[in-house]
Amino acid sequence: MKQYLISMFQPTDAPRPEPEFLAGVMREVEAIGRELRESGSWVFGDGLHDPGTATVLRARGDDVLVTDGPFAEGKEYLGGVTVIRVPDLDAALDWGRRYARATTLPIEVRPFQGEG
Repeated sequence: MKQYLISMFQPTDAPRPEPEFLAGVMREVEAIGRELRESGSWVFGDGLHDPGTATVLRARGDDVLVTDGPFAEGKEYLGGVTVIRVPDLDAALDWGRRYARATTLPIEVRPFQGEG
């Protein structure tokens, strides 16, 4: 079994969805999570705070520089991640498609190096 990262990207400048829409999305996402757990494919997953809460650390010689804010500025930011363990890329893409339909967000599926 191989591990895959499912990344959910949120648009930076988009207005916050209406509560009713968001509640439906969360019900779908929670249902997918339950199915992943029941299938034994769930490893880890959760949402992230917005990029303004990030702290960046950079090594400079013997020092480590600490700065507030995201490492990269962009039109989208990483809003949440799920790590799954499945037989192959096709299975990972099937789960990714479900997240894409449920959230209406861009979803990236990427394998971890090694067998996990």
